[in-house]
Amino acid sequence: MFVAWTTVGSRTEAERLAEGSVAQRLAACAQVEGPVVSFYHWEGKLERAEEYRVWFKYVPANASALSIWVHNHHPYATPQWVEIAAENVSEKYLSWVLANSTPAPFPESKST
Repeated sequence: MFVAWTTVGSRTEAERLAEGSVAQRLAACAQVEGPVVSFYHWEGKLERAEEYRVWFKYVPANASALSIWVHNHHPYATPQWVEIAAENVSEKYLSWVLANSTPAPFPESKST
């Protein structure tokens, strides 16, 4: 199982990313937390911003598709995207993650 996270500037944006990734079955679970306070340099200035962190839990087969999806739907020009492999995951939780994930590529969309 993998875990990844990103940050955005509002709860609405965070919930949109969380809900969309789960609706597409790219992530089995996404969690929103915050606000968190971030300090960073941007365009030569020290910045301080309130942001919301979105955590994604997903299977390795979805790593590339989820990353692409998040980057395509993220409001920032340079979004934070950090992925790590979870080394110790309870058997029941891992089974649930596997049951609630569709392997990449993206699920087919309905024609309109």
